[in-house]
Amino acid sequence: MVGTRALNQAKKAKNDEFYTQWSDIEKEMNAYVEYNPNVFRNKTILLPCDDPFESNFFKFFATHFNDYGLRRLISTSYDPSPIVNTQLELSLFDQKIPIKAGKTKKISRAYKIDLTDVSDFDDNGQVNITDVEQFLLYEKKKLSRGEKSSVIAYLNGDRDSDETHHFPAGDFRSSEVTRLRDQSDIIITNPPFSLFREFMAWVNPEFRKVLVIGNINAITYKEIFPLIQENQLWIGARSMNRDMYFNVPKEYQQWLVKNKKEGSAYKIINNVVMARLASACWFTNIDHGRRHQPLNLMTMADNIKFSKHKQVRGHEYAHYDNYDAIEVPFTDAIPSDYNGVMGVPITFLDKYNPDQFEIVAFRKGEDGKDLVYSVTHTHTHTHTILPSSCQVQIFQDSSKTLRAELVPGSHTQESLSGGNIIERPFGGAKIHGKEVYRRVSIRRRKK
Repeated sequence: MVGTRALNQAKKAKNDEFYTQWSDIEKEMNAYVEYNPNVFRNKTILLPCDDPFESNFFKFFATHFNDYGLRRLISTSYDPSPIVNTQLELSLFDQKIPIKAGKTKKISRAYKIDLTDVSDFDDNGQVNITDVEQFLLYEKKKLSRGEKSSVIAYLNGDRDSDETHHFPAGDFRSSEVTRLRDQSDIIITNPPFSLFREFMAWVNPEFRKVLVIGNINAITYKEIFPLIQENQLWIGARSMNRDMYFNVPKEYQQWLVKNKKEGSAYKIINNVVMARLASACWFTNIDHGRRHQPLNLMTMADNIKFSKHKQVRGHEYAHYDNYDAIEVPFTDAIPSDYNGVMGVPITFLDKYNPDQFEIVAFRKGEDGKDLVYSVTHTHTHTHTILPSSCQVQIFQDSSKTLRAELVPGSHTQESLSGGNIIERPFGGAKIHGKEVYRRVSIRRRKK
């Protein structure tokens, strides 16, 4: 029986301990390979994870190493994960005591696996994850004999004497993993949601490809939205409207069953309690076909006459009180014949085709100054991505780092702290004096 303390710890850590299903990885990767069969060919892929042998990311890419034509596959572990060695009866390290069949043992030190070849190690005529397991166990035995392995190595973490920048072994921010990042073409993982901003800054999508799972609300982060606006990052192939289910530590499984409702917070799949995340999606800068599918839209007149939405049908499109733009409350209600600026829901980004639309900033009067996105100040509730006349202007300097500058108004420097882009107290798009929900400003791309 799991104690209350363990359950509370599981609840507290729930946003960081979600493990991706093979099926979700496979469906996502298939979309990129279908669009570009050579998308992974001759590429070095880095998979930062808790433990490669409990990571479906590692098992998937190791299995597809040859048919994807990978040049190199690197995976790092993090000092023991909550589910280490619960899926595969394999322990690569610290096997001083033999492990009986069906038993597992946690790896007590972080390590890296660096594969440049996956071949038929057991000579059975097939190449699969079993060959990878046996090959790695062979390499581990070399280490046990004092020989050097070019495939497996321990990670030590940072050892700064002042500990001002000390990161444990396997932490993506450590100098060891950062060096591996610099050797990689693509980084793929499910990072801790609580560190998503920092992880994306570390990846730097301007310089390498990335494919990660994050919370949909990350779209509104001041570190993320400018990347989307500049087409350096976009939503992955999987639709945002589809739920994702994740494996979680047993303590959290029990907490879910005890405290939450099946179907809303979790689902039992193959007798395993899987946590449901309706707010998870893929973020990437790897191209896929769905991103270039144009939206089939009706004219403004036809929307007013035939729209399935009662908020649209029979009503003129509202114009914002404080911006030169119209309100479009549903993506499928975007008028095909309107060329001005429109405020649309953030879920529009799930269907955003950069060949068809562009994400824009509003203009301030006749001086041509952009009114872009305000920064939160003490909390992280988000309501609109449309700017107001008293907000914080965010722009990029020549070194590509985000800076913020106060636009004349009543705000102080203290209002720059916080996480998300926008917040209701700063104001936003209004119709008849009432502020609307969060919006992205777009317009039709000129041909």
